[in-house]
Amino acid sequence: MNKEWRVFLTAVQFLTRIRVPASIHHEPSLMQQAPRYFPLVGWIVAAFSMLFFLVFARFISSDLGILAAMVTGVLITGAFHEDGFADVCDGFGGGWTKEKILLIMKDSRIGAFGAIGLILLFGAKYLVLRELPDHRHLILALFAAHGVSRLMAVLVLQAGVYAGAADQSKSISMTGGRLSVGALIIAVLFALAPFALLPWPFVLTVLPALYATYELYRYFAKWIGGYTGDCLGAIQQVAEIVIYLGFVVVWRYF
Repeated sequence: MNKEWRVFLTAVQFLTRIRVPASIHHEPSLMQQAPRYFPLVGWIVAAFSMLFFLVFARFISSDLGILAAMVTGVLITGAFHEDGFADVCDGFGGGWTKEKILLIMKDSRIGAFGAIGLILLFGAKYLVLRELPDHRHLILALFAAHGVSRLMAVLVLQAGVYAGAADQSKSISMTGGRLSVGALIIAVLFALAPFALLPWPFVLTVLPALYATYELYRYFAKWIGGYTGDCLGAIQQVAEIVIYLGFVVVWRYF
């Protein structure tokens, strides 16, 4: 149990700005196993986002509650995934060779493609969440989307090929091996658990998220031969929006 707790805290440390005990370091053995808890870390992000949504929705308005939830998610993660999404927009928008794409993605500065991508990303999140019928659906959508979207990144880690420079990657320890079947099942169960509180058609939202992940990875593999950490961030962000959109579709038509 002590080892599992350390693996979990390693996942928290890697994906968020939440403080963990000083004894937790980026040990390769722990980093390799940390992805099993990525969906659970998504629950933590969703819980903080839910808290601020409820406070703002109660005392001001639901619209500002949604904005507060989005801002909270960015602050808790340090814009970790959003930064990857912006880098992917810049790299694949401005580069025409593998070398150029990877070089642009390593640049800490944001370009026009990244800025435009983030504007559209946050706008899409806000508008889709605003379409949900009530607070209960929105809260469950947060937990489902934050968990499943991180599972999508885990699946790419398991099945994909790393294409970046190994000595410049924060996540290279995670790419050196694969999770066991049991560990992967744990990740899947954490990701799908929120759907137990919903009618069964809502679980269908996972299918378009899987398809979006598959197509994004195919696109990345075509241009750079696989994925990078930035690509995983982009996959998480896109899958999150797809889950939100799926909730709206299921609520309206099923």
